[in-house]
Amino acid sequence: MSRFYITTAIDYVNSRPHLGTAYEKITADVIARYKRLCGIETRFLMGNDEHSQNVYQRAQEEGLDPLVFCDQMEQAFRDVWKRLGISFDDFIRTTQERHKVGVREFVQKLADAGDLYEGAYEGWYCQSCEAFKPEKDLVDGKCAVHQAKPQWIKEKNHFFRLSKYQRPLLDHYAANPGFLQPKVRRNEILRFLEAGPEDISISRTGQSWGIPLPFDPSSVVYVWVDALINYVSAVGYGSNEDLFESWWPASLHVIGKDITRFHCVIWPAMLMSAGLPLPQQVFGHGWVHWKGQKMSKSLGTVLDPFEVADRLGPDPLRLYLTKEIAYGQDGDFTWERFEECYNANLANNFGNLVNRFATMVHRYRGGRLLPPAGPTGVLAATAEAAMAQYRVAMDRYAVHEGAVAAFGLIDATNEFITASEPWMVARDPSRARDLDQVLYEVGEAVRVAAVLLLPFMPESCAELLRRVGEHRPVQVLRLEDACWSATAEREIAKSDPLWPRLEARLEETIHMDLSDVVKPADLPESITAESDSPEPAMPEISIKQFAMVEMRVARVIAAEAVPKSRKLLKVRLDTGSTECQVVAGIAGAYEPEGLVGRSVIFVANLQPATLAGVESHGMMLAASDSAGKPVLLTVEDSAAAPPGSKVS
Repeated sequence: MSRFYITTAIDYVNSRPHLGTAYEKITADVIARYKRLCGIETRFLMGNDEHSQNVYQRAQEEGLDPLVFCDQMEQAFRDVWKRLGISFDDFIRTTQERHKVGVREFVQKLADAGDLYEGAYEGWYCQSCEAFKPEKDLVDGKCAVHQAKPQWIKEKNHFFRLSKYQRPLLDHYAANPGFLQPKVRRNEILRFLEAGPEDISISRTGQSWGIPLPFDPSSVVYVWVDALINYVSAVGYGSNEDLFESWWPASLHVIGKDITRFHCVIWPAMLMSAGLPLPQQVFGHGWVHWKGQKMSKSLGTVLDPFEVADRLGPDPLRLYLTKEIAYGQDGDFTWERFEECYNANLANNFGNLVNRFATMVHRYRGGRLLPPAGPTGVLAATAEAAMAQYRVAMDRYAVHEGAVAAFGLIDATNEFITASEPWMVARDPSRARDLDQVLYEVGEAVRVAAVLLLPFMPESCAELLRRVGEHRPVQVLRLEDACWSATAEREIAKSDPLWPRLEARLEETIHMDLSDVVKPADLPESITAESDSPEPAMPEISIKQFAMVEMRVARVIAAEAVPKSRKLLKVRLDTGSTECQVVAGIAGAYEPEGLVGRSVIFVANLQPATLAGVESHGMMLAASDSAGKPVLLTVEDSAAAPPGSKVS
């Protein structure tokens, strides 16, 4: 069996993790879960970086021994990762004995290779980065990441001959063009290498918090060198040779774009010096911005992952960060966008699909989903194409494209329901087999989509799979289980919505004064709602008055019957910028399930009216057929006229 060893950057524990930190862990977790889904034996490493002067100072501020403080922070970090569903296999701390053993042996290897020498260092040092900064990397004299002026430090150090490895590193990049992704990160590092890297300090003097050099107990290993070695010490370097032989080299290091030099220049050079294989690949992801800036503890631009996960749940957060941000690029987090995506992707799309499907199966087939008697339908080919796109994307770590591929199948399934109209098929007993075919295809598409989305939303998709009759533990499922099956009879569970829709925040809008036009709110409820009386005569209006009526395209995202009414449906519309609720007297002509997904035309600037006790914020336009039955006016090309398009 093939193996996959994935790591993330280990974190300073001077404060709790923030959403930017969580982003890295979530994306790495999606990749790790995908590899397990593929049947690949996977080892996922995370951990804490504890030999930091920032950590030492924070412990002093708290009046705690540094190790006691680190013990407390380990639990704080573990609590966050558990809440977010991070499935790491190992958690290393740089104060653990296995790590200290590995660091001492590794540094001794560098010395034995003749790549260490003693000297004095003088330069700018950023306390927050815990890194020396060349003058050319400063912006207006400040650290570009933390926007703080670094300290000028001069001290005796042991240096690593990084300059010696310029050519071997360039050769490695030439022979392995995929070593560092995305391409923009690779180009940055190549420019840095071509300019000629300078030798670097690997030790600090006058500090007790750290791992002493094996050949100079008066100096400790510089925190960044100490931290990098965790990737090998965690798999037994210096302590368990068999474990190390089984798992090194790492398959993938997942890191932030700001620390690519450490991981893609210094770390590979150190490995070359120690005579060890290089990792197969490094991925430098972008930043999650909040209030226009990188999330940073020192800048105060952070969000607590607990707070964000508590708002809508950890799985919606995982999906937002992995689907809405192109992996490798920077992205933004706002509460408004998070809630919009939750409604659009989950409540109104996937969640609504699952609820509609379960309702129809229970209404028409008593909850039992029977295999179709006829040939495989159109959704099988759609699912196969989605699976192919998904695998290509996930294999190259384009996790955002993987999520989009799965949602492509969800979108197609919603469109399939609208086109096949199972509620109409159910009215004709002679079409019982056709109904079985439609319902089975929808259920199978939901099942396939849930398997594909397991790495993204593990808890939610496990529940979805249970609801569509998949009773095997999700841990034993493999990607092959997402292949289309047309032979299994299933019991479908009907339950509360997994992702309840958020009520849209009603924006303050100024409704135009239509005092010269008859409004539904001005008419008796007996006429506007349930009356069978002829339409009242409408007064003529001018073109100017007509221009005051704002008509727009909207997409139906939910519909249900109004209690105690024979004719009214309560319909939820996506208007492009927000959502609104309208009440329409079309219950006799349309099943609620059949409306979802349709693009309709509605009057957007009517004053609110209350019909049969339900508030309506607009009016959908409909004609009447020869029997007086309402016929909705719909948009033929919904792609050309998306929600919000003005009708004129």
